[in-house]
Amino acid sequence: MTKELPTAGDQRRSQLLRGVLDLCLLALIAERPRYGYEFIEALTESGLELVGEGSIYPLLARMERAGLVEPFRAPSSSGGAPRKYYRLSEAGRAELERGRAVWQGFTAQADRILTRTIHGGTTP
Repeated sequence: MTKELPTAGDQRRSQLLRGVLDLCLLALIAERPRYGYEFIEALTESGLELVGEGSIYPLLARMERAGLVEPFRAPSSSGGAPRKYYRLSEAGRAELERGRAVWQGFTAQADRILTRTIHGGTTP
């Protein structure tokens, strides 16, 4: 079986996601504390299935070192070993709010340009 090559659209989505993945993780943690694999499930359910464990765990470690998240251990619901969960620190909450403001401003500006130039011309 041959593996499908990523399309230009997939590559663009991946690049865009890479730029805001930290904010997405902070937003998910703001909903409730989560453990590693739960992030992948939540992102996939939101339509961001391009993210794998290889992206999540290093980013969580960087966010922990930066003081944005606080890890803690809690028993597994399946009875296995305790899981490492993450919750937001005060610095993480502040970073999420700053990041949301930047994202909303950026997307509004980009949207003005992209919708203004639909079909190769400007719209009135």
